[in-house]
Amino acid sequence: MKIYVTDCDHADMNIEKKIFEEAGLSFEHCKAVTEDEVIRSCPDGEIFLVQYAHITEKVMENIPSLKLIVRYGVGVDTVDLEAAARHGIQVCNVPDYGMNEVADQAAAMLLALKRKLTVMNRYTREEKWDYTKAIPIHRFSEQTVGIVGLGRIGRCFASRVHAFGFRILGYDPVYKEIPGMDYIQMTDFGTLLEESDAISVHCPADGNRNLFAEAQFRRMKKEAVIINVSRGGIINERALDQALSEGRIAGAGLDCLEKEPMEAGNPLLRHENLIVTPHMAWYSEEAAKELKRKVAEEAVRFVKGEAVRYPVNQAGRKK
Repeated sequence: MKIYVTDCDHADMNIEKKIFEEAGLSFEHCKAVTEDEVIRSCPDGEIFLVQYAHITEKVMENIPSLKLIVRYGVGVDTVDLEAAARHGIQVCNVPDYGMNEVADQAAAMLLALKRKLTVMNRYTREEKWDYTKAIPIHRFSEQTVGIVGLGRIGRCFASRVHAFGFRILGYDPVYKEIPGMDYIQMTDFGTLLEESDAISVHCPADGNRNLFAEAQFRRMKKEAVIINVSRGGIINERALDQALSEGRIAGAGLDCLEKEPMEAGNPLLRHENLIVTPHMAWYSEEAAKELKRKVAEEAVRFVKGEAVRYPVNQAGRKK
């Protein structure tokens, strides 16, 4: 089968090359991100490994040979899933790589915000040695963390904050109970907003855009912080900017934004109680290697006629 890596900004493709060669396969690595670039560069593709490329209905119509799309990552926002189903194209992702890294990033942001580390680091370096600038800080065991979305990463995060002694509230319309994690108290979204001293977002963007907007920030505690290591757009950034400006919440940690890369003039950047990172929560050297391996292995399974491990849709196999 004709395999294309449509686009990939990794330093090399050695892991993919090794896996494909062992299976008697080869691939071509393009630098195609837009619809037209993909159509022009991968006209006879049967399998696409995709990082940022937009695989739309236009692409599918112009490349009728396409049978499988495997995304480097969890989200499949750049793939038209409805069109893929109509065209009989299987779409896969890698939902279980970097779970610990993302949970660790959220936990790190939580601790930094609740202990006011970034604010106090700047203040101590630039102004004076005076802990009273940080007042008030409260003991973790006296605080509640609300988790929105209790899939793989949400549960990993819960285990970490539980170890620090936080009370944990959970909201997820799918998961009503979490086996083996009875320290999570499942509740409704409104209660979570009102009782949490910190909220960490771990839900998908699909169906959850603007889940946190002005009305939700008004219901949160003034000492609460919010963390998003999931997807941009779940938090309305204009409403977040207003909430931070008016002191309605105490801080935020963002690894995902509505528009990436973040623009230099983004008004959120003026807030000293904001921690922002460049969509890097997934990253460690080990997670990066795991992702590359699992993407290539999924393609090999498909070529061999085996069941794919990470299907996003239920498309029938094209002849």
